Amino acid sequence: MTNEPRTNIGSPTPDELREQIERTRDELGQTVEALAGKADVTAQAKEKTSAVREQAAEKTALVADQIRVKTQHAAQLVKDTTPEPVLDNLGQVARAGRANRKPLLVAGAVLVVFLLVRRSRVRR
Repeated sequence: MTNEPRTNIGSPTPDELREQIERTRDELGQTVEALAGKADVTAQAKEKTSAVREQAAEKTALVADQIRVKTQHAAQLVKDTTPEPVLDNLGQVARAGRANRKPLLVAGAVLVVFLLVRRSRVRR
């Protein structure tokens, strides 16, 4: 039953048999669990999906951080290289746009309609 050499000659005692049986049951149970794990394709797919999802989240966070840093750098570069009078004018335009959103939205909608009509006429 076991690969261990026997030192005493004769039949094993009932306690030795029980111990061998218990050890064999444990080994068999572990083998069955290992085979069941290999055969459970759904669980393996879920584990793989989870791992891929975690990798994607890590890469997304990394790329988002890189984009954020580059955007801040570009904004600072534009701010540093733009003359002060232009920045003042842009600030005034931005404040005026925030104060008068409705006319800007209407103008934007009119522009979109104009472009759509023009596009449809070109296709005909």
